[in-house]
Amino acid sequence: MFPAPRHIALAAVAGVIAGAVAVYVTSRHSGNNPQPVPVAADTSAELTAADKQCAAKADAAKAVGAAATGHVAAMMPADPPRSLKSLAFNGPDGKPMTVADHSGRTLLINLWATWCAPCRAEMPALDALEREMGGDEFEVVAVNVDTGDDTKPKKFLEETGVASLGYYRENTLTLFNDLKKKGLALGLPVTLLVDGEGCLLANMNGPAEWASPDAKKLIEAALAK
Repeated sequence: MFPAPRHIALAAVAGVIAGAVAVYVTSRHSGNNPQPVPVAADTSAELTAADKQCAAKADAAKAVGAAATGHVAAMMPADPPRSLKSLAFNGPDGKPMTVADHSGRTLLINLWATWCAPCRAEMPALDALEREMGGDEFEVVAVNVDTGDDTKPKKFLEETGVASLGYYRENTLTLFNDLKKKGLALGLPVTLLVDGEGCLLANMNGPAEWASPDAKKLIEAALAK
């Protein structure tokens, strides 16, 4: 009437393997294979004033989404756009700052770590994008999320010749966990396209070829007034 202990053990092992495979598959993303990211529903009684302001930019988000093709086709338009002004990390000077401190400048925020192979692979392309398009209106904000001190990330950037990107850091995983709660992060790398008022226009989980013409077209669409 009851399953033998051996059968119970086999079923448990099969369940663990199936779960591991499911996590692995749902975490894989490609710059040429767009994957929708589940967006956490707003549970507050009211949206903040900043969120309401951003929600009115649905057309801008759609325009950015339409420009996400080829190497950056995985960049999904925000639906709805929301405020990310409060996202916090440390600036190149080591002092705490938020997205709001970049007011007036469109940002491509990228979370990366030295132990993340796809992150390391796309870093030179992000550096090239900042070198070519960075300025008063746009910046690539590559935020390293290694825990511990600055030794490993700084060594990696030196070894790969990354020189145009500012050195942004958040070593407590608070930033990643905040994005995870918002339904914007499944793993690393995570990339967010944010306008000059701190509104999320599009997001991506996984790497992309950021030095490509496709990426430049995407940024130009985000900068269009």
